[in-house]
Amino acid sequence: MPRRSEERRRADRRTQSLGPPSGKERRREQRRRTAGHFVQDVMELRRRARQHIENGAVTESYALDPAAVITILNEALATEIVCVLRYKRHYFMATGIHAQTVAAEFLQHANEEQGHADQIAERIQQLGGAPNFNPEGMATRAHSQYVEGGSLIDMIREDLVAERIAIESYSEIVRFLGERDITTRRMMEGILAMEEEHADDLVNLLTTLDPNKAG
Repeated sequence: MPRRSEERRRADRRTQSLGPPSGKERRREQRRRTAGHFVQDVMELRRRARQHIENGAVTESYALDPAAVITILNEALATEIVCVLRYKRHYFMATGIHAQTVAAEFLQHANEEQGHADQIAERIQQLGGAPNFNPEGMATRAHSQYVEGGSLIDMIREDLVAERIAIESYSEIVRFLGERDITTRRMMEGILAMEEEHADDLVNLLTTLDPNKAG
């Protein structure tokens, strides 16, 4: 019994001689623990990635209902397709002294809207959905309207109205997605920025061709 007490006293003296850990030692220990947690997190990520691999880009960390986002994106897809059709008609039907310049703007916008439609369709597929290209119900799903317009000025005005609707609609989608679907949000932000450019282009055309009707 005395021998064990002596050993304990010696151990206590060694511990006391070492003193409390230094700041450098504490930081080293903290890094070791952090690295351990990170390795565990990586292993968990790997495990989760192997589950339900058929879901593709939709992982367990996806914070929204994919079906709801797909529905919203299919409405945006319909909006873009309707815009393409309207711009294409206006491109072919533009007449008058300024027709060539305005028609070129219509065609550029149509091509850019088609690019938006392709982006949206691809994202729908990535989320596990199917892009809805069915002509039946297209006008109902779209947020903007297909209005032909009679004169060149009418065409510009109708396109401007449609762009303003898209801007409002896509702004709402961006706010809805927030930080919960960053990839889709960034895509929609890019499309939104282009729609704002289109609106500016059309306002400039309208102001140039018919200053009295620009406001």
